[in-house]
Formats: sequence, structure tokens, C-alpha cells
Amino acid sequence: MDGLRSHRPLHVNVPSDAPVFDDDGHKASLDEEEPSMGGDYLDVPSIPRLINILRKQGDNKVLFADKVLKFTGTGKMKKRILVITTLAMYMVDPDTISLKRRVTLMNVDKISFSELSDNFFAITIPVEYDLLIASTRKAEIVAILVDAVKGASDHELQVESCNSS
Repeated sequence: MDGLRSHRPLHVNVPSDAPVFDDDGHKASLDEEEPSMGGDYLDVPSIPRLINILRKQGDNKVLFADKVLKFTGTGKMKKRILVITTLAMYMVDPDTISLKRRVTLMNVDKISFSELSDNFFAITIPVEYDLLIASTRKAEIVAILVDAVKGASDHELQVESCNSS
């Protein structure tokens, strides 16, 4: 798992008092401290409703954002936007841009995944219900969550590979 821990996620700063668009209707510039590679695959600053959700929760640094598939307890598949910040993980409806779930990173206990190319991983949240997610960026999400949980809570996120034959 050392390869996952060495991954350095993109940090996008979104100041809480900066407008998303300037007076001419152009996208507001972001303070890009790191090269623009990976991390925010949706260009979160260009989605005002998503920015508002994050600001209401006190978040302003996006580590990861992309569309994923979430599976319900009954096995139904739901399209979601997964946003990971320095404080929490968000599941957002991509059609309505409405918050469906916010999980504080301190509450994330474990991630389980297979090493197969199936794109599935499970996030264990002991104080709430767990999440089963599918994403082509599984390895990146796991690496970012490991770093983010450690930064938010000083505890190591358990990462478990579970391959079955």
C-alpha cells in the first residue's frame, strides 16, 4: 500500500469570499499551487451550486471530484458526484446538484477493494451506513482518502485488499 500513500492529490483552493464568476461572466481564477493534473475532474469552480454546497459546510479545498456510481442497500445503481475535501466526503446528485450525503472524514474507518479491474470499492463508516462505489479512478480515490483522513483526524485509514477466487 506504500504506493498509494505516496500519491500526491491535487489541491484546488476555492476562497470562501471569492466569486465563482467575475463581473464579465468569466470564470474566476483559482490559486493553483500545483499543476493541473487529476483530482478535480469536473472543474468544481465552474459549478456554482456545488460551490455553494461546499461553502455552506465550511469547505473550500477540493482534493477530488468526479462522477461515480453508488450502490444502494437494495442493489440499485445511482449516479453521483463524489467530492472529497480536506474535511469531508460528499455524495451529490449530478442532475439536481443537491447534496445527498456528507460524511466527515474522521468517521471514515476503512476502505476495501479488489485488485481486479472491476472498479468497485467499499467505504466503511461505523457511525453511519457504508458506501459501495464504482469508479474507473478507484486507486486515485483510495490514495486521496488515505491522505485526507490522516490529515483530518490523525488516524490511519485502514485499506484492505479483498480478492476472492
